[in-house]
Amino acid sequence: MTRVAVNGVTGQMGAAVLSTATDRDVEVVVGFATSDVETVSGVPVVHPDDAADAFAEYDVDAVVDFAVPEGALTVVDAAAEAGVPVVVGTTGFDEDGVARLREASERIPVLKATNFSQGIQVLQRLVTEAVATLDDYDLELMETHHNRKVDAPSGTANTLLETVQAVRDVDPVYGREGHAPREDDEIGVFARRAGDIRGEHELVVAGNDEVLSLSHRAEDRGVFAAGALDAAVWLLGRDAGWYDFGEVVDA
Repeated sequence: MTRVAVNGVTGQMGAAVLSTATDRDVEVVVGFATSDVETVSGVPVVHPDDAADAFAEYDVDAVVDFAVPEGALTVVDAAAEAGVPVVVGTTGFDEDGVARLREASERIPVLKATNFSQGIQVLQRLVTEAVATLDDYDLELMETHHNRKVDAPSGTANTLLETVQAVRDVDPVYGREGHAPREDDEIGVFARRAGDIRGEHELVVAGNDEVLSLSHRAEDRGVFAAGALDAAVWLLGRDAGWYDFGEVVDA
């Protein structure tokens, strides 16, 4: 039984991780949150500033993180000190934040992903093939999430953009307004926020009187929670380093 700590345990993804863990050989033994609560679903909750003590008290094997950048970095720093592997699902880090995660990966295994869906991993591979093959077609990238998501475009959309840019030299144009003729070397990037939409991503590849649409829709947050927990178990016993969720899916 893998003993897991969940950072951001009072959030929507935290709740999904707690629910999904019951279907796996995983026990959530402690949660981290800045909220003034003592337990969530019977799991003790402590402040991220006290993560170091919690790792020892609850004998934590790995951390699953779905918080905000500031809180994520606090827990990752403590995990690096304690030698505890971390799965990072938080998005919206600036360059300094990513650098701190990279520094931590020199001491512990760190797996950072913007999306823990197996389908998204397949989508990334299809995007690479489509963009390379249809190398003169226009590209447009769209994503939709719930109305409480604060970062835009989503981390997954940025990952898909990086996947495209690894194949073609295109510049992102974030939305369009007024007189805005399309350039050959651009990709439109659009973010929508509405309701309780879990996550939708689509790349449109258009040209030669045809349109190819590559898309993925998550029906439940449990998809992401399951992937993150699988990643946490997969990290156990691995050397310090920077890991990718695609390695978990391939395994």
